[in-house]
Amino acid sequence: MCGIVGYVGPQPALQVVVDGLARLEYRGYDSAGIAVLSGGRLRTEKRAGKLANLRAALEAAPPEADGIGIGHTRWATHGAPTDVNAHPHVDGDRRVAVIHNGIIENFAALRVELEERGCKFTSETDTEVAAHLLGEELKDRGDHDLAAAMRGVCRRLEGAFTLVAMEADNPDLVVAARRNSPLVVGRGDGENFLASDVAAFIAHTRDAIELGQDQVVELRPDSVRVTDYDGRPADVREYHVDWDASAAEKGGYDYFMLKEIVEQPRALADTLLGRVAADGTLTLDEMRLTPADLRETSKIVIIACGTSYHAGMIAKYAVEHWCRIPCEVEVASEFRYRDPILDRRTLVIAISQSGESMDTLMAVRYAREQGARVLAICNVNGSTIPRESDAVLYTHAGPEVGVAATKTFLTQLAACYLVGLYLAQVRGHKFGDEINTVIGQLAHMPEQVEKVLDTVDPVRALARSLADADTVLFLGRHVGYPVAMEGALKLKELAYMHAEAFAAGELKHGPIALIEDGLPVVVVVPSREGRGVLHDKIVSNIQEIRARGARTVVIAEEGDEAVRPFADELVEIPAVPTLLQPIVSTVPLQVFACELALAKGNDVDQPRNLAKSVTVE
Repeated sequence: MCGIVGYVGPQPALQVVVDGLARLEYRGYDSAGIAVLSGGRLRTEKRAGKLANLRAALEAAPPEADGIGIGHTRWATHGAPTDVNAHPHVDGDRRVAVIHNGIIENFAALRVELEERGCKFTSETDTEVAAHLLGEELKDRGDHDLAAAMRGVCRRLEGAFTLVAMEADNPDLVVAARRNSPLVVGRGDGENFLASDVAAFIAHTRDAIELGQDQVVELRPDSVRVTDYDGRPADVREYHVDWDASAAEKGGYDYFMLKEIVEQPRALADTLLGRVAADGTLTLDEMRLTPADLRETSKIVIIACGTSYHAGMIAKYAVEHWCRIPCEVEVASEFRYRDPILDRRTLVIAISQSGESMDTLMAVRYAREQGARVLAICNVNGSTIPRESDAVLYTHAGPEVGVAATKTFLTQLAACYLVGLYLAQVRGHKFGDEINTVIGQLAHMPEQVEKVLDTVDPVRALARSLADADTVLFLGRHVGYPVAMEGALKLKELAYMHAEAFAAGELKHGPIALIEDGLPVVVVVPSREGRGVLHDKIVSNIQEIRARGARTVVIAEEGDEAVRPFADELVEIPAVPTLLQPIVSTVPLQVFACELALAKGNDVDQPRNLAKSVTVE
């Protein structure tokens, strides 16, 4: 959640750090701060609110910054979002400055212990505990070995955290530690970077190092040293980022979300690229599970949160249809608390845009402890969930800056379809020509999404007309039900309004009582060809709610004349195979939510109270 930046090198550190924080604003935050060395002294500045508040404070009293600095955007957990609670935090002697992502679970006991020794606290945060502990470790050691002091502190902390520190007496050293929270190193020429996301330093270097669990990194202008918590040299993986700074810029759009909606055809095409071998068989990158492993599978469990959970719900229909394997879909945050039945024949599919979602990560670890095999679907190369899984399928959507998922949802769907087809292939449930037919249909989906994007202006006008609505309901059947859930979630996230989705068959079991004059109800209609029975049933549902005064907004295939008489607003989408329909039916709902939120004056890139990657439970 929180954004972290660290720098050491010849450039003015203040500019590098603040620019890096600006590139991390998409993560969601409520305060920001920096620490730099200025004339050999530690200078901190921090402000509640947006980064603009911090910039204004720095412009009012600009420090003469040396070539070392750290910066932070905070999403409040312990203590309100105030200037005092913002990071960095310092020890009593202002010898060290610390920034932190995550939660220190035993901070309360440590704080009592420190206060009994005379430490004075100025904030309500758990982070300040780490700053005081680090200051004490340095005093006790009697040297300036900041890395050794950091290792000593980390051994005392419980929970999930990334800690980054600098010391006034160490003008060319930044030290960081990682446990269950993201941290990546950027390697430059005579300079090095730290960040919670490569976007922070992508303008300077695309050479990166992923840090493993329980590791400490020492960053100097000309070196990077990584050790474990006992001081032993640790193995790391170096990689090259395959997108550049321009990919994370708005590209002429007013909001990143608008840009990312338009990028969906390209993202889909990139996700599907290179998946078919010369002999016509599917091949998936980093599929470390063998065909024998997958043939053993007797049950599939999909775990995910939020939008990724909706992708998993759609995947269930495809996997069970193509592979004839029982498939469950679980909210990751609940998964390990219900004592699920798992064994070596269970395949757990973990879906996460960032690969750092803490609820999903902990569910992955639980699954592996129970002996299950884990396959990750993820957008971020080198993130934690893929590293801790048995296999991974990357979605290749590129950076998604807007908090509300758009292109990553569609690419997750494509990845889920690929996994389902791959399982059908290795288990012999589908012949090669059958799989190639579906792959051919998937290959046409980018142009179908392009077609939807070319025809959504009426959806924008409709959204603006509903800006004063209090509630919007969504209905769907089959794969349209998770699409309806995703549409409702987007309205909640962006427009801050009540929105709820129901399986249309449940309408008469209670939800129809909500229908009243003028209530907007969005209905996702199944294909007439693939699900004719359900199509007829949902047309009946539309008639029922319209008779009770609902304003019906119907998303249906082109040429579906059966729904036209009952649709107050008709949104037509291309006719595609039933299981693939969510790829095209979701796009109008993204546009609808985005436009309605903009009509309300909301910031669609940074919705209130939300963050891009939820890295705490």
